[in-house]
Amino acid sequence: MTTPATAAAASAASGAPVDFASPMPGLSPYTAFRLEGIEGAEGLYALRAADADVRLFLLDAGSGGYGYEPQIPDVVRAEIGAEHEADARIFVVANPGGDGVYLNLRAPIVIHRDTGRAAQVILEDQSYPIRALLGAADDTAV
Repeated sequence: MTTPATAAAASAASGAPVDFASPMPGLSPYTAFRLEGIEGAEGLYALRAADADVRLFLLDAGSGGYGYEPQIPDVVRAEIGAEHEADARIFVVANPGGDGVYLNLRAPIVIHRDTGRAAQVILEDQSYPIRALLGAADDTAV
């Protein structure tokens, strides 16, 4: 018997389709991806290109209580069909390194909760660092 919880787990394991309105900087020409949850790491995902060996790690900005709540421009929400802020999920690219995991807080990825339509936005707010150490004690960390 399939329950909502097992169906959600199966969906996360197989990956939800994500379609970018335009290629992300540095990843042209790829626009079709799958978002796959990383088992045992709540809020962490692998974003894999559908037709190439391309992968990014993403952290769900809404997980973990980090307080990261950037203002997503209306034009970006419109581009993915997210009429309301609640229609969109915000992720940040996570880059593992020898001394920890770094997050790009200046260029979040916005994905429509229902359709999977997505865009990466470069925020004008310079207070968001391009390279923030996850869990660091200073004000540039998350």
